[in-house]
Amino acid sequence: MNFLNLFKVAFRAIGSNKFRSFLSMLGIIIGVAAVIIMTAIGQGSKESVRANIAQMGTNVLTVRPGADMRGGVRQDPSAMQTLKPEDYEAIVANKKYITYVSPEVTSGGQAIYGANNTNTSMYGESIEYFNIKQWPIVSGSAFTEEDVRKSAKVCVVGKTIVNELFPDGQDPVGKTIRFKSIPFRIIGVLKSKGYNNWGMDQDNVLIAPYTTVMKRLLAQTYYSSIVCSAIREELTDQAIDELTTTLRQNHKIKEGAEDDFTIRSQQEMMETMTSTMDTITIILVVAAAFSLLVAGIGIMNIMLVSVTERTKEIGLRMAVGARGIDISYQFLIESTLISITGGMLGVLVGWGGSTVCGLLGLPTSIPMWSILLSFAVCTLIGIAFGYVPAKKAANMDPIEAIRYE
Repeated sequence: MNFLNLFKVAFRAIGSNKFRSFLSMLGIIIGVAAVIIMTAIGQGSKESVRANIAQMGTNVLTVRPGADMRGGVRQDPSAMQTLKPEDYEAIVANKKYITYVSPEVTSGGQAIYGANNTNTSMYGESIEYFNIKQWPIVSGSAFTEEDVRKSAKVCVVGKTIVNELFPDGQDPVGKTIRFKSIPFRIIGVLKSKGYNNWGMDQDNVLIAPYTTVMKRLLAQTYYSSIVCSAIREELTDQAIDELTTTLRQNHKIKEGAEDDFTIRSQQEMMETMTSTMDTITIILVVAAAFSLLVAGIGIMNIMLVSVTERTKEIGLRMAVGARGIDISYQFLIESTLISITGGMLGVLVGWGGSTVCGLLGLPTSIPMWSILLSFAVCTLIGIAFGYVPAKKAANMDPIEAIRYE
């Protein structure tokens, strides 16, 4: 058996029917390209989500009031009042695996400057919030501990607020705006973060001392949440345990009783989102892979037609000494070459399609394993769907084949 001769015969057979061979490859090309593009979009989206969450700090922890049961009804956590100043003080006093802590209260409303206004959210935070969120000030400065202590009517604003309230390009630092009829002096502008993956404008925000928002806007004595950061990402679990112990002691929760607070980490969110994106990617890839199955059936169909057309040629080869296994290998090589060539073209089309998707604004990232897997699948398709035609050719009776018209 001379494999070099078999490859020459296979190439010659494919070359003699170029258009038909291309049509056989077309299904493989489309299938491989679809798999690569779907994988690239799924992988790119996953990386984009991870990068977006990482921007907020992968070591960030958020403590929210838990949802207790009253009259068989689970309350909205935002309506609960279990997080108090004593909790913040206890966390600060006992922190070991935590670096920064910030109480948080929020209020929605309209910000006004002159004839301009915009709907936004006011966040009441401590000075450590900017370190927790890794959010630098690009103009002016942040408020100080003295501002927090005096409940000063000062704020730091996001880029969207600047664009909406000062469209003529004025420097907003030092200007006084109104939020819910309360005047706030702008002392700093935050670096722009843009939109996150959920379509939320992160720059449409006002940040003021939490004492100011609690006393002057909301007239409340409890926090909406407490935001913290672990020393390092790998110490997140220890930081959660530390927070849990401190809050349970502070709230006098008995052993075995349910917590009246909830602690969430960005790491947990990242794992959840990654798992979701992986599932979506698998669904997309499986849907695209069905076209490869259809392409394989198309190759088998073309190869069966080829066997029928070349019956007399097969009979002559057998008559001059070719064995059944030689004939079988010849057709297997033809179907595999068609499949692999289609796969190579499909990779090029998939790469180009992914590039176009990237230019259109979709996040894309082509993992190398998707290309290697495509080649492996194409080889298997060529062998699997070429087996029946090859077996049919190998089992021909040479006398009957020569007589075939």
